[in-house]
Amino acid sequence: MKRKFGNFLAVLGGLIVSSLALAQDGGAAASGNSGLIAVGSALAIGLAALGGTLGQGRAADAALSGIARNPTSADKVFTPMIIALALIEFQAIMGFIVAFLLYGKL
Repeated sequence: MKRKFGNFLAVLGGLIVSSLALAQDGGAAASGNSGLIAVGSALAIGLAALGGTLGQGRAADAALSGIARNPTSADKVFTPMIIALALIEFQAIMGFIVAFLLYGKL
């Protein structure tokens, strides 16, 4: 329970900092507040990488434990697992794109 609450606080903090970075207009970003944009972009890629790796680990764990319990279901489990891993990786790549776009505002 404490771990989930800590993860929730980390995500909430990332959302708050990144929303502050996105709320800057062009003049304010050039006046020295570009540090918030850098922090927002770092949090975007960091949280995307963290979430992606945790999601892929849990998906692989569930698929492998299902195959270990019933080896004949390997054909039915393998394809959905690969699709799930590809979608999780796509979300991590989207986090990288958001971080790149935020960093481009500097």
